[in-house]
Amino acid sequence: MLPGRLIALKPDAPGLPLDLERPVVAIGNFDGVHRGHQVVLRRTRALADALERPAAMLTFEPHPSSYFRPVPGLFRLTDAEAKADAAAASGMDATLVLPFGPGLAAMDAAAFLDDLLGWRLSVSGIVAGHDFHFGRDRAGTPETLKEWGQRTRRPVEIVAPFGEGEPISSTAVRAALGRGEVEEAARLLGRPWTVRALVRHGAKRGRDLGFPTANLALDPACGLRHGIYAVRAKVEGEVFEGVASFGRRPTFDDGAPLLEVYLLDFRGDLYGRTMEVAFMAWLRPEERFADVEALIVQMHRDVAEARRRLAETAPALRRA
Repeated sequence: MLPGRLIALKPDAPGLPLDLERPVVAIGNFDGVHRGHQVVLRRTRALADALERPAAMLTFEPHPSSYFRPVPGLFRLTDAEAKADAAAASGMDATLVLPFGPGLAAMDAAAFLDDLLGWRLSVSGIVAGHDFHFGRDRAGTPETLKEWGQRTRRPVEIVAPFGEGEPISSTAVRAALGRGEVEEAARLLGRPWTVRALVRHGAKRGRDLGFPTANLALDPACGLRHGIYAVRAKVEGEVFEGVASFGRRPTFDDGAPLLEVYLLDFRGDLYGRTMEVAFMAWLRPEERFADVEALIVQMHRDVAEARRRLAETAPALRRA
């Protein structure tokens, strides 16, 4: 997957780069850029091509839910960069990020449409999901968007729910990850759920146990179930298979949640490098062992099981 183009829109800087002028925009939070979101983005690409205009995903940072309810914080499936990467994979020329703060929270629906979309961004068309609401008190609805499009003679498309039975949603993806069902999350997303962070120094217990791990601190609001997973990890373009533990290390310290990744058949120094980790399969819950020897025996079993499960899955994290 090629890195996406990410443009942070500043409140006092109207307009867009020349190659993005008068875009067709897909509007929404797009957390996860799941399969339902991808339908919206593909429709946006098709409309943009028909109008011979660029296509862009228009989203918000921070997520509005995080702004209105900062504690305990929203379990974010994707940060802005990951959203931009996924948007590019669905055909977007760029991801436009609106800063969500007091000004945007207080803006009424009419100003959002006329001032922001109509004047400042000069959009040529809009595509949104069936559940998109906007403006102060979420007063703007998909019907409001369609009426504005008719009044201003801009095409507006509202995309119906996607998925058989219960529609695919970011909430459903978070729930699957909270149960440790990373394969179900991958089905909803259309790709494995992935995190990206710097490798930091840790207690180095894994090295002493014969399983040196790369330690990554995830967002404190991460709702992934604590446990052991088969993973694929990318470091500077190279992909490795591995076993990851996410949790509090109950055998040792019950500390803050930490992601510890053991790369199979790897030797080298990873400190200070960025690692991208794709969760491929659930292996077992986190547990407390009576002693270190029992833990080591189980870690060997985990490695064998991870190799077996990864052999059954298609490779992930390949970059074109």
